[in-house]
Amino acid sequence: MASHLPIVQFEDKIMKTVEDNAVELGVTLGEEVGYAIRFEDRTSDLTRIKDILLGLVKRLVKVRASKLKVLITSATLDGEKVSEFFSDCPVLNVPGKLYPVEIMYSEESPKSYIESSLRTAMDIHVREPEGDVLIFMTGQDDIEKLVSKLEDRVQSLEEGSCMDAIILPLHGSLPPELQAAIPYTFVANSHVFPMTLQDNQTLIIYVIDSGYVKQRQYNPSTGMYSLDIVQISKVQANQRAGRAGRTRPGKCYRLYSSEAYEEEFLDVTVPEIQRSSLAGSVLYLKSLDLPDIDILKFDFLDPPSFESLEDALKQLHLIDAIDDTGLITRVGQTMAELPLEPSLSRTLMEANENGCLSQALTVAAMLSAETTLLAAQSGKSNEKKRKHPPPDLPDGSGWGDHVQLLQIFEQWDQNDFDIGWCKDNGLQVRGMMFVKDVRRQLSQLMQKIAKGSLNVRTNERYKERQRGYKNLRKALCVGYANKLAERMVQHNGYRTIGFKPQLVQVHPSSTLKTDEDGMFPNYIVYHELIATSRPFMRNVCAVEMAWVSPILKKLEKLDIDKLSGGSGRSIREESEKKVTSLPKKEEAVAGVPDDRESRIQAARDRFLARKGKK
Repeated sequence: MASHLPIVQFEDKIMKTVEDNAVELGVTLGEEVGYAIRFEDRTSDLTRIKDILLGLVKRLVKVRASKLKVLITSATLDGEKVSEFFSDCPVLNVPGKLYPVEIMYSEESPKSYIESSLRTAMDIHVREPEGDVLIFMTGQDDIEKLVSKLEDRVQSLEEGSCMDAIILPLHGSLPPELQAAIPYTFVANSHVFPMTLQDNQTLIIYVIDSGYVKQRQYNPSTGMYSLDIVQISKVQANQRAGRAGRTRPGKCYRLYSSEAYEEEFLDVTVPEIQRSSLAGSVLYLKSLDLPDIDILKFDFLDPPSFESLEDALKQLHLIDAIDDTGLITRVGQTMAELPLEPSLSRTLMEANENGCLSQALTVAAMLSAETTLLAAQSGKSNEKKRKHPPPDLPDGSGWGDHVQLLQIFEQWDQNDFDIGWCKDNGLQVRGMMFVKDVRRQLSQLMQKIAKGSLNVRTNERYKERQRGYKNLRKALCVGYANKLAERMVQHNGYRTIGFKPQLVQVHPSSTLKTDEDGMFPNYIVYHELIATSRPFMRNVCAVEMAWVSPILKKLEKLDIDKLSGGSGRSIREESEKKVTSLPKKEEAVAGVPDDRESRIQAARDRFLARKGKK
């Protein structure tokens, strides 16, 4: 399941549906009926009902056409597309809108959708008949800004001039119990302004639609994720409007023009499979051990790009999930059984073998936080001035950010997970509490295969800690083999090691230390690339050349046709793309030659040229 959306509410609904199915069939949840969501896997060998790929369902329908009946229900799927995919099967539409909704457009798109939402909400509050208001924003930051502005504006109204208002934020980062309580906190004859994707409100009469959504997108060419604010689709706009007509006729205020809706909005939302890394999906297909599956030719409902599938195959090969012929390995089979992103699964497995699983669980949990935990890093960074953690926080012992994150959590554990300690050290309390919960879930998940204690280790001696840091760094190198970088000669720029190398720099907020000559380590592993004024690596950690060398050898021998499980020839011809084991010179980043010796020479030449200009 997608973990990049407001997952708490989404997962709760799925689990409730699955629980209902289990009750209806009179079976125990986790046996014949089960689910696998995020870090929780409630399935077994007996499980027969579970979320699966539609492409596999289509295969089953063909094999068992006379016996197998499939019912697909969804509020967002394109019914005509699904019908065509399943040989023009019948479609039944169940209206979700019970009452008419009046749509009102803005004459033009506002310069600030936050300010426009504020004005529209206040106009409704002062002039319209009673009824609750639902405002759609893009994320937690915008929600909190708008809540603050609304509170100030409502308090500034003349007493008795209109009814009072309860202003309630609602987003995926709120604890589940607060989300569940919100629909029941409405006060009669008052306006409520919850900003949310919630769909079970019962008193909403007015909807304000900003026209935007925050969407995470993956670029297989660079291996970079970006979190972008983009226009919603027509389908999303209509779903938002429908929230106003659940109990009586309602109104939807769209903060964009009708021309923008008709001419600029996409008809449907870009499917997540077309904007995500496919490593997990491809690993799942490989784990089924179906000999006739060619990944590059698999029949997807919404076919991803050839480049995305190719990227997934290469990722899986680098982390030992599939061999050089495309067959799943024993390591890959174990990874497929863990409901985790493949690189994380591989890291935890390697850590388990090297006696540092406890530390790896902590780092994985800390990296899972969607916002920066250090308050000092949450604002705009100054690229010319490197930032450092508060004096009372650990610095990663020079190894980098992953080790620092581990040390921070260990210190919090030593302080009995005191919230006050987080505040005193500039750490985001909500984020740290989320991390603690994620670590608990990961520990439960890994308990079956753990070779040692999973408790947080805080009483180790110096040598034991240093050994643990080294093993942790090696596990990260193995698990994130597609996120390695090599330092350029004589300067601190890096070249990513992978399929399409690019020049990048260490993020200014990193705690990675330089040596006595002011140079960073020769090799590092990074968690993500971010593009600002230039590409930066965020959350980096030093690794050793001995760990990187086996990965370089794999890159030299990559054969995408074999990894796919088929010839791949017809796919290449249809796509008019030529797949090679390594990027050719014209495909590489400008100024970054492919072979190591020429790279070194080029770096020397550039250094001498710069020196001569001084």
